[in-house]
Amino acid sequence: MRQTDKASVMVVDDQPANLRLLEDMLSHQGYAIRSFPRGRLALASAAQSPPDVILLDINMPEMNGFEVCERLKSDPKLARIPVIFLSALDDAEDKIRALRSGAVDYVTKPFHIAEVQARVETHIELHRLQRELERHSSHLEEMVRSRTRELAEAHARLKILDQSKTDFLHLISHELRTPLNGLLGVAELILADPQSAEAAGFREMFDVSKTRILTLLDHALLLTQIQVEAERFACEPVLLADVLSAAMEEVAAFAASRQVTLKGAPENAGLVLGVYDLLATAFVALLKTAVRFSRTGGAVEIACDSTSGTVQVAIESCGRTLPVPVVARFFDLFAIDEAATSAGDLGLDPPTAHRILALFGGAVTIENQQPPGIRIAVSLRSASETAR
Repeated sequence: MRQTDKASVMVVDDQPANLRLLEDMLSHQGYAIRSFPRGRLALASAAQSPPDVILLDINMPEMNGFEVCERLKSDPKLARIPVIFLSALDDAEDKIRALRSGAVDYVTKPFHIAEVQARVETHIELHRLQRELERHSSHLEEMVRSRTRELAEAHARLKILDQSKTDFLHLISHELRTPLNGLLGVAELILADPQSAEAAGFREMFDVSKTRILTLLDHALLLTQIQVEAERFACEPVLLADVLSAAMEEVAAFAASRQVTLKGAPENAGLVLGVYDLLATAFVALLKTAVRFSRTGGAVEIACDSTSGTVQVAIESCGRTLPVPVVARFFDLFAIDEAATSAGDLGLDPPTAHRILALFGGAVTIENQQPPGIRIAVSLRSASETAR
């Protein structure tokens, strides 16, 4: 099928004979013809259904062709329609004025039918190609925008991965140095005199250092995984009482070694959103932190409370407090070293707990208390409220 079969041509001329001639001539070429004797009628029709090309006379009553053309070009919806003037005026100034008003061509009367047909076909094809070029240009612009977004997302992802790699290397360098020195020192002493009476006493030091290294590695890997693959940890309803019971059971031996008791495991703490194993890891880290701040013979107390949409867990211990400058950055990575508090080495327990709870929309804070001690406040999203 030819392009002209569906093309629409509007003819505007106040002479009925010219209209009939152009209608007959162009309809035989497969064009859909709309003819009007007045410019105002043509403008109203074009506004409702824009044609592909307009053949326009100049000398007409009410509104001449120049005015019609200028009105067309002032309307953004009609401005790109090619206008061909058909006029008996052959003065150069008239032709210049026609082109300045927005016309693309000018044919003088009397015209040759073949010439008009050729010019109509040419400008319809040019108009079609222009629209197609604009569509391609718009498509290319969208592809560029889409690709730019993809590249920006990929760049952001690479930055996260690069930062995660850097953080992990810092963790290995910073956190493993002390326990590794302990292991190496004990090994050197044992190897120097394996039959000595002191060798047996080094076993406990070895076990402590080994446990610290394995815990640090687990926490470092978990922190990196949360930062890089947070989307894979899907929330689900979890019984908080089960999480707290499992965490207290795991911390019990550590607390007993420091002569600290754990109290207050709630039986009806409700449902919270999270992943059971990760929440247990977070509470183990927080309970161990509380034990480290407890005095010998003291206790760590756990209490739960529910408000609209959240469940709060309070972990309190008496004995030691935090230096005031340390409180605000207590859960920051690399912020707390062994000398920063009186509780000794905290490892990666605080930042690990903080990252896990934040992953599930929760939060954790710490504050000093009187008599001397600390209070760790945990907030978790309630699964019961979310389900309503």
